Amino acid sequence: MTEADGIASHGLAYVPIYAEHVRCGKVDGQAVPTVTEPRPGVVVVDGGTGFAHSAIDAGFQRLQPLAKSQGIAVLSIHNSYNCGVLGVHTQRLAQAGLLGIGFTNAPASIAPSGGAKPVVGTNPFSIAAPDGQGDVALLIDQSASTIAKSEVMKHAREGQPVPEGWVLDAEGRPTTDPEAGLKGSMVPSGGYKGVGIALTVELMAAALTGATLGSVASPFSGTAGGPPRTGQCFIAIDPLATSAGAFQERLSHLVASFRDQPGARLPGDSRRNCRTKASTEGVAVNAALLARVRELL
Repeated sequence: MTEADGIASHGLAYVPIYAEHVRCGKVDGQAVPTVTEPRPGVVVVDGGTGFAHSAIDAGFQRLQPLAKSQGIAVLSIHNSYNCGVLGVHTQRLAQAGLLGIGFTNAPASIAPSGGAKPVVGTNPFSIAAPDGQGDVALLIDQSASTIAKSEVMKHAREGQPVPEGWVLDAEGRPTTDPEAGLKGSMVPSGGYKGVGIALTVELMAAALTGATLGSVASPFSGTAGGPPRTGQCFIAIDPLATSAGAFQERLSHLVASFRDQPGARLPGDSRRNCRTKASTEGVAVNAALLARVRELL
């Protein structure tokens, strides 16, 4: 799906990394998530150091019906791993008719304002709103950094410099060298405001779930450090329970206020356009990457 959405940095490029992490023990490829409901409206999943996707799948099976019956429900996941593109998961909640809100923390790569040592991850959050017809009307998915770290990693693999404003070196100085940036810090989006977003996500996805903080989690790249044991948190809300039936009308007006302006874009438009194009033209994949993936089969 991510390849079709035009997010190649989070698509097939991660397959060799996932395979490497299964081999070295960063991820337990045979893990079976454990699901409990400690309180009404609360679902807790222990990912068992396995893939986040299976933990999310297991949690959603309980989260969605709970949100429909109670109006709101929360899913807390710990002992997890990289969940890929967060918006893919909140989109599923929206397609089920729910307003989906998601948070996931990551190993530290953003330094605090005035500092140079990373203490929080790029930590994305996502909100997906249903269109009332089984699809998504609005999808917001953004990280706390100016750009996703995987984009810097992609530039490093390809030996290409990154644009100014993406990364800082280990001394906190701006650089266009992706390798120096990976050893330093990601630039937070909006300066101190981006740090605030990263902290918010860390609170929701790590502290609230009991997952490992990004400051001590092992990296999502390379083989060192064992399982990262990071976390995810999802909130699912049934708009029919909160808006007296006015949600879809209000949302339609909100979306129209963007669409009515020539040239204006709504968050998620780029992914939607790429997906539509891919449905008829297919997806272009780097030949060398495709060969690496096929070697793993």
